[in-house]
Amino acid sequence: MSRSFLFLLGSARVEGNTELLARAAAEQLPGDVEQRWLDLSQLRLPDFSDTRRATDPASPVENDEELLRQATLAATDVVIASPLYWYSVSSSTKRYLDYWSNWLSAPDPGFRARMAGRTLWGVTVMTHREEIVAEPLILTLHHTAAYMGMRFGGVLLGNGSRPGQVLDDERALTRAKTFFAQDAPPARFPYENDNENVNADKGGDGQGN
Repeated sequence: MSRSFLFLLGSARVEGNTELLARAAAEQLPGDVEQRWLDLSQLRLPDFSDTRRATDPASPVENDEELLRQATLAATDVVIASPLYWYSVSSSTKRYLDYWSNWLSAPDPGFRARMAGRTLWGVTVMTHREEIVAEPLILTLHHTAAYMGMRFGGVLLGNGSRPGQVLDDERALTRAKTFFAQDAPPARFPYENDNENVNADKGGDGQGN
């Protein structure tokens, strides 16, 4: 299956620093790799309403939910490009991920199985220079990938506040050159790794003696 990247822009600013960093990384992809860019702030996606256990069907609303679902399923690699807002993803990004909850059951109960094995990536720019403050955002994306059985390529971090300032972040631009070339391992919850270590101590089969 040939690779196809879906870039989801979650910034409230057009051509913001996060988008600039994402595009710098995307420029390194081979020419035959498909790229699709969608700006979440420009799509019609109402606040999420959990209808999975509703007794009455939700009224149909004309919006871009189906466009996003189909674009997500068509991609081998989904890139969340969201600035660091209050130490996590932006509201438009969170709204998009919330819709995955409905897609797990309707209209596509096979959504989770179809996403398994694909890769989730992140790109974010923040004003802090201490990258540890982005840990909540990184964990949000990592744990999403783990739950869905996806691979996780990590998050490309950059620094900037004023328009275009990330282009002065030489370390971020250097990392962008090889970001999508790195191996993306299967995402695992921390407790899964802990269980593996316990099983290994018992002889590897988890049964004990």
